[in-house]
Amino acid sequence: MSLRGSRGFTLIEVLVSVFLLAVLSAFCYETLSYVRHARDGTAASFDRIRGLELAVHALVTDFAELEPRPVRDVLGTTFVPALYADGRSTDVVSMTRGGWPNAAGLERSTLQRVTYSLENGTLVRRYYTVLDATAGDQPVRRELLKDVVAVSIRYLDPSRQWQTQWPPLTANAATTNALPLSTRPLAAEVTIELKDMGKIVRLIEIPG
Repeated sequence: MSLRGSRGFTLIEVLVSVFLLAVLSAFCYETLSYVRHARDGTAASFDRIRGLELAVHALVTDFAELEPRPVRDVLGTTFVPALYADGRSTDVVSMTRGGWPNAAGLERSTLQRVTYSLENGTLVRRYYTVLDATAGDQPVRRELLKDVVAVSIRYLDPSRQWQTQWPPLTANAATTNALPLSTRPLAAEVTIELKDMGKIVRLIEIPG
């Protein structure tokens, strides 16, 4: 069979093929890059929402387990209310909660003192391994949520008035003006403001 009539690719044909291959490769790369970025964005959003849910769950659980047990201050000279929140303090709220698991069977109370604070845009939960802590006791610290703008909590007192701190400073003399240190509010309204998600509000009913 004669090969005289056959011929190879011309230079123009090769250049066109290379050009088309480059365009197709660039298109595939952009598509894969978009899919990867979308996947990473979805994973980051999921992690963010999951972190928010865990932080809110911790707050709800602690308030739901609130116990009327005041604690001694670290100097042992006075008592701190079972629930304490003061806008002049760097801590958002401090409380005594029950239901602290003791799977190891240690000789300790099932009550626990926990404190929430906002530190450089991070919501932090701390707890002591002893209920009446001293100056030598160091709390266990856990970072719950980052990129937090502000955290505020309101408390519903026995006269069904919202208070911004607990125990209330100003109140009706017949109701909450002389509240004992063990008094608990009827409910708490937690507001968390995030940089990327705005404000999240959760109303928590407090048993007892």
